[in-house]
Amino acid sequence: MDDRIAAVVRDIVAAHGFDLDDITLGGGKRRMLRVVVDAEGGVGIDALGRLSREISQALDTDAGAQAVVGAGAYTLEVTSRGTDRPLVIARHWQRNVGRLVAVTPIEGDHFTGRVAHADEEAVTLQVAGSGQSEERVVPYTQIRAAVVQVELNRKKDS
Repeated sequence: MDDRIAAVVRDIVAAHGFDLDDITLGGGKRRMLRVVVDAEGGVGIDALGRLSREISQALDTDAGAQAVVGAGAYTLEVTSRGTDRPLVIARHWQRNVGRLVAVTPIEGDHFTGRVAHADEEAVTLQVAGSGQSEERVVPYTQIRAAVVQVELNRKKDS
């Protein structure tokens, strides 16, 4: 993403106490500028609305950002990470402790486990196997892809 847009958006997102997760500008007839934010405990719909209005106003008044976005119409979408976004950096893992994740390692077979702990270098997963759970520590550098699994009927831990 262009640094001029990122600079404008990053400051506004940070002022609201959120983390900027991603910015993409898609081309074509219906261009879309998508801003993805994240926060400990999630981001509410009202906060996304306020953020969207502020980002829109700032982009409309910043000459550098306007040069990148262009004079034509575009759609601004401000959204939270959601459960379908891949876990890429340590912060993503740390915010999903307790959640079930599907992991595709660089080497070895795909597996599913529950995030028990995550630090800056690796994640510790509880992986079910042969009737009991085993703890597996996986460095982030050894993970090709990972995504949170939606659990609609998970029973609460007692």
